[in-house]
Amino acid sequence: MTVRIAVIGAGLMGADHARIVAEDLPGAHLQVVCDMDADRACKVADTYGAHDVDSDPDRVAARQDVDAVIIASPDFTHAPLSLSCIRAGKRALCEKPLSQSSQECLEIMQAEEAAGKKFIMLGFMRRFDQSYVEMKQALEHGAIGRALMMHNFHRNVATPASDFTGAMAITNSAPHEFDVVRHVLDTEYVSISAFQPKRSDSLVAPVYMVLETADEQLVNIEINNNAAYGYDVRAELVGEKATIAMNAVNYTRIDRELGQSTSYQADWRSRYAEAYRRQNRAFIRFVETGVFPNNASSSWDGYCAAKVAEAGVRALNDGCKIPVEMIAKPEFYA
Repeated sequence: MTVRIAVIGAGLMGADHARIVAEDLPGAHLQVVCDMDADRACKVADTYGAHDVDSDPDRVAARQDVDAVIIASPDFTHAPLSLSCIRAGKRALCEKPLSQSSQECLEIMQAEEAAGKKFIMLGFMRRFDQSYVEMKQALEHGAIGRALMMHNFHRNVATPASDFTGAMAITNSAPHEFDVVRHVLDTEYVSISAFQPKRSDSLVAPVYMVLETADEQLVNIEINNNAAYGYDVRAELVGEKATIAMNAVNYTRIDRELGQSTSYQADWRSRYAEAYRRQNRAFIRFVETGVFPNNASSSWDGYCAAKVAEAGVRALNDGCKIPVEMIAKPEFYA
């Protein structure tokens, strides 16, 4: 069976997904590239050998020559396009966030429950990164004892837009940490506090969050969107018996002039290339078998990330600890 994939969105993320489908997914074929910008869609389609291009994402979801969809369009389109895929009976890999509105996430969950099956796999690719895989295994196998704390930081060279704010750091950047920490610790958050220092210039300053879990663990997350020196993500899981920390991914170092140096990537694409490949292969298996991958993020996880982000924005704005209040996990997502 060849799985015919439509990629919706031909920007940076969409082009990357199109490349993975074309080059790294045995059993998958890049059928359609869809974008409102016809020239951009044609460029990606020509580069990676897509069968067709289209400009209407809802029409693409309903096409008979499309078996599954990858949603890599702007964030505000993710929820409505996910619903379109559910209505069309097409499984979709949706880039994060599912929505920045927890209410929209609930609507997607309700649509899946009404359909009686899961359709949406959410693109929290860090669950497939070897560093986090090994952290979760160390915890599950008792190698570090009971987990007490998890330290995380996520640094970018510069903000993606001049009007980027601290609140956007919480809703756009931090959801990766919100999700993967929940996944590693296998618990939920009960509260969040958020702080922001003052920079000497007009750039958005780092946001520092402290979260408490239902299992009485502490999690801290630093989001620094103007770190300047490079793309840098690290984590350390602290247990009662030992700790496990993520190593920086560097293939070489330079020794010269009485010193030693390594380099940083400019963005996430090289650092998480293998995680994306693993994620997308898991998605193809989901399409082929109907069995949702054990370590993948579902619509429920998208809802959880949105609820934590909403509480985090309130905590930043109000200057106080805010409870994270979620509905009980539906049996459908258990």
